[in-house]
Amino acid sequence: MNHQHSAARSRILALDPGEARIGVAISDDLGMFAHPRPAIAGRDRRAALRAIASLVDAEQVSEVVVGLPVSLSGEHGPQARAVEAFVADLRAAVRVPVRTADERLTSAQAARQAPAAARRRDGTLDSLAAALLLQSLLDARRGGA
Repeated sequence: MNHQHSAARSRILALDPGEARIGVAISDDLGMFAHPRPAIAGRDRRAALRAIASLVDAEQVSEVVVGLPVSLSGEHGPQARAVEAFVADLRAAVRVPVRTADERLTSAQAARQAPAAARRRDGTLDSLAAALLLQSLLDARRGGA
Protein backbone atom coordinates (compact mmCIF):
# COMPACT_ATOMS: atom_id res chain seq x y z
CA MET A 1 0.00 0.00 0.00
CA ASN A 2 1.30 3.42 -0.93
CA HIS A 3 0.40 6.05 1.64
CA GLN A 4 1.80 9.02 -0.27
CA HIS A 5 -1.66 10.49 -0.91
CA SER A 6 -2.31 10.97 2.82
CA ALA A 7 0.46 13.59 2.89
CA ALA A 8 -1.59 15.66 0.47
CA ARG A 9 -4.22 16.28 3.13
CA SER A 10 -4.38 19.86 4.19
CA ARG A 11 -6.24 20.02 7.44
CA ILE A 12 -6.17 23.30 9.27
CA LEU A 13 -6.06 23.46 13.06
CA ALA A 14 -7.64 26.55 14.62
CA LEU A 15 -6.90 27.58 18.20
CA ASP A 16 -8.72 30.11 20.35
CA PRO A 17 -6.43 30.68 23.33
CA GLY A 18 -8.04 31.84 26.55
CA GLU A 19 -6.65 32.22 30.03
CA ALA A 20 -7.63 28.77 31.28
CA ARG A 21 -8.32 26.83 28.07
CA ILE A 22 -7.41 26.75 24.41
CA GLY A 23 -10.35 26.15 22.08
CA VAL A 24 -9.60 23.65 19.31
CA ALA A 25 -11.18 23.04 15.91
CA ILE A 26 -9.94 21.09 12.89
CA SER A 27 -11.09 21.29 9.29
CA ASP A 28 -12.14 18.20 7.36
CA ASP A 29 -9.86 16.85 4.61
CA LEU A 30 -11.64 18.85 1.93
CA GLY A 31 -11.33 22.16 3.77
CA MET A 32 -15.11 22.57 3.81
CA PHE A 33 -16.16 22.32 7.44
CA ALA A 34 -14.71 23.16 10.84
CA HIS A 35 -15.23 20.61 13.60
CA PRO A 36 -14.87 21.63 17.26
CA ARG A 37 -12.63 19.35 19.34
CA PRO A 38 -12.16 19.12 23.10
CA ALA A 39 -10.41 22.21 24.47
CA ILE A 40 -6.86 21.92 25.78
CA ALA A 41 -6.00 23.12 29.30
CA GLY A 42 -3.90 26.23 28.80
CA ARG A 43 -2.44 27.09 32.20
CA ASP A 44 0.59 24.79 31.76
CA ARG A 45 2.10 26.28 28.61
CA ARG A 46 4.58 23.46 27.95
CA ALA A 47 1.93 20.74 28.34
CA ALA A 48 -0.46 22.68 26.07
CA LEU A 49 2.23 23.06 23.39
CA ARG A 50 2.99 19.32 23.57
CA ALA A 51 -0.71 18.50 23.23
CA ILE A 52 -1.03 20.81 20.20
CA ALA A 53 2.13 19.41 18.56
CA SER A 54 0.85 15.84 18.92
CA LEU A 55 -2.52 16.90 17.49
CA VAL A 56 -0.73 18.44 14.48
CA ASP A 57 1.09 15.13 13.89
CA ALA A 58 -1.88 12.83 14.56
CA GLU A 59 -4.31 14.79 12.38
CA GLN A 60 -1.79 15.57 9.59
CA VAL A 61 -2.38 19.28 10.02
CA SER A 62 -0.70 21.47 7.39
CA GLU A 63 -1.36 24.86 8.99
CA VAL A 64 -2.29 26.29 12.39
CA VAL A 65 -4.40 29.43 12.75
CA VAL A 66 -4.57 31.16 16.12
CA GLY A 67 -7.34 33.61 16.96
CA LEU A 68 -5.87 36.97 17.92
CA PRO A 69 -8.11 39.05 20.21
CA VAL A 70 -7.72 42.49 18.67
CA SER A 71 -9.94 45.11 20.29
CA LEU A 72 -12.78 46.58 18.24
CA SER A 73 -10.66 49.68 17.73
CA GLY A 74 -7.93 47.47 16.24
CA GLU A 75 -5.51 47.82 19.17
CA HIS A 76 -3.32 45.03 20.48
CA GLY A 77 -3.98 45.02 24.22
CA PRO A 78 -2.48 42.77 26.92
CA GLN A 79 -4.60 39.81 25.77
CA ALA A 80 -3.35 40.10 22.20
CA ARG A 81 0.26 40.39 23.41
CA ALA A 82 -0.19 37.21 25.49
CA VAL A 83 -1.50 35.40 22.40
CA GLU A 84 1.43 36.70 20.33
CA ALA A 85 3.84 35.23 22.91
CA PHE A 86 1.93 31.93 22.73
CA VAL A 87 2.18 31.99 18.91
CA ALA A 88 5.97 32.48 19.13
CA ASP A 89 6.24 29.43 21.42
CA LEU A 90 3.93 27.45 19.15
CA ARG A 91 6.04 28.23 16.07
CA ALA A 92 9.01 26.69 17.87
CA ALA A 93 6.96 23.60 18.83
CA VAL A 94 5.41 22.62 15.46
CA ARG A 95 6.83 22.16 11.98
CA VAL A 96 3.92 23.69 10.08
CA PRO A 97 3.10 27.37 9.44
CA VAL A 98 1.38 29.16 12.32
CA ARG A 99 -0.51 32.34 11.58
CA THR A 100 -2.93 34.57 13.41
CA ALA A 101 -6.42 35.63 12.41
CA ASP A 102 -8.57 38.38 13.85
CA GLU A 103 -11.13 36.74 16.11
CA ARG A 104 -12.64 39.77 17.79
CA LEU A 105 -16.21 38.69 17.02
CA THR A 106 -16.09 34.88 17.17
CA SER A 107 -16.25 34.51 20.97
CA ALA A 108 -19.35 36.71 21.18
CA GLN A 109 -20.84 34.89 18.18
CA ALA A 110 -20.17 31.52 19.84
CA ALA A 111 -21.89 32.67 23.04
CA ARG A 112 -24.93 33.80 21.03
CA GLN A 113 -25.12 30.52 19.10
CA ALA A 114 -24.74 28.35 22.19
CA PRO A 115 -25.95 30.16 25.33
CA ALA A 116 -25.92 26.88 27.31
CA ALA A 117 -22.26 26.31 26.39
CA ALA A 118 -21.46 29.84 27.54
CA ARG A 119 -22.55 28.90 31.06
CA ARG A 120 -20.43 25.75 31.14
CA ARG A 121 -16.77 26.05 31.99
CA ASP A 122 -15.59 22.92 30.17
CA GLY A 123 -14.08 24.47 27.06
CA THR A 124 -17.09 23.81 24.80
CA LEU A 125 -17.45 27.52 24.09
CA ASP A 126 -13.70 27.96 23.49
CA SER A 127 -13.74 25.22 20.85
CA LEU A 128 -16.94 26.58 19.30
CA ALA A 129 -15.23 29.98 18.94
CA ALA A 130 -12.25 28.23 17.30
CA ALA A 131 -14.65 26.43 14.92
CA LEU A 132 -16.38 29.71 13.97
CA LEU A 133 -13.00 31.32 13.31
CA LEU A 134 -11.93 28.37 11.17
CA GLN A 135 -15.25 28.18 9.31
CA SER A 136 -15.07 31.83 8.30
CA LEU A 137 -11.49 31.29 7.10
CA LEU A 138 -12.48 28.18 5.09
CA ASP A 139 -15.44 30.03 3.55
CA ALA A 140 -13.24 33.00 2.61
CA ARG A 141 -10.62 30.74 1.02
CA ARG A 142 -13.21 28.86 -1.01
CA GLY A 143 -14.86 32.08 -2.14
CA GLY A 144 -11.67 33.95 -2.88
CA ALA A 145 -9.51 31.16 -4.29
